[in-house]
Amino acid sequence: MTTAAITNGHHPPGEVVLEFEDVELGFDEHLVLRGVSFRLHRGETKVLFGVAGSGKSVLLKLALGLLKPDHGTITVLGSEVSSMPEHDLFELRRKIGMVFQESALFDSLTVEENVAFRLTEEHLPSDEIHERVTEALRFVELEHTLKKFPSELSGGMRRRVAIARAIVTQPEIILYDSPTGGLDPITSTTIVELIIKQRDVYQTSALMVTHRLQDGFTMATHYYDQQKGQMVPVGDSGIDTKTSFLILRDGKVIFDGGGHDLAASTDEYIKEYIS
Repeated sequence: MTTAAITNGHHPPGEVVLEFEDVELGFDEHLVLRGVSFRLHRGETKVLFGVAGSGKSVLLKLALGLLKPDHGTITVLGSEVSSMPEHDLFELRRKIGMVFQESALFDSLTVEENVAFRLTEEHLPSDEIHERVTEALRFVELEHTLKKFPSELSGGMRRRVAIARAIVTQPEIILYDSPTGGLDPITSTTIVELIIKQRDVYQTSALMVTHRLQDGFTMATHYYDQQKGQMVPVGDSGIDTKTSFLILRDGKVIFDGGGHDLAASTDEYIKEYIS
């Protein structure tokens, strides 16, 4: 059984918006990431797979500059976040949307106030904030929930509000941390459809951590048809070229490539993982 990184050289066209180069990070002498390298291109969604504790969520925190690597460099939108001062990181984070695990909404704020939170911090005019919040909620089909509180929403609706909050700043990159975790299969499909819609309508780059293989495979085999207003299967090729996969094992990248190559992998661990 080999754990060597498997790459197929497949990348969608476009500039590199996020790059990890030989990144290592440890806690209490335990290495969580071991020489991780990969690139995310503009308009690409990279789905991160791996068992619990493999370092998936840590990658997102590193990309945001919330953690610093012990070794290696992390470049986001042309800036090396691993050495940036906090003030510059704050400016960079305005270009990054984050969908947290379990939504992480403020219970004491209405849906409108939750989605508007970052815009309010930027002191934009109230009319503009309301318009952008309404547009973001319309995108996730929750415009009618503006005045509701999170406690009045279902788990799936809260997750959709979290997506609206992430996209309201019109980010260049979105980070999804287990966006369907804890949801039933039907609601999970609704969330994945929204992620596909964001990918195809706005061509936003994204890193998506998920424990559900089905989420990644749905991303890779469907696209959003704006005329029909829903996701539909990809045509003859069967695979969306804007979606790729990254698999972590014991803190190392063991696969980085497209759906066709993932399905054709002869690595025994990968075959067992995706079966």
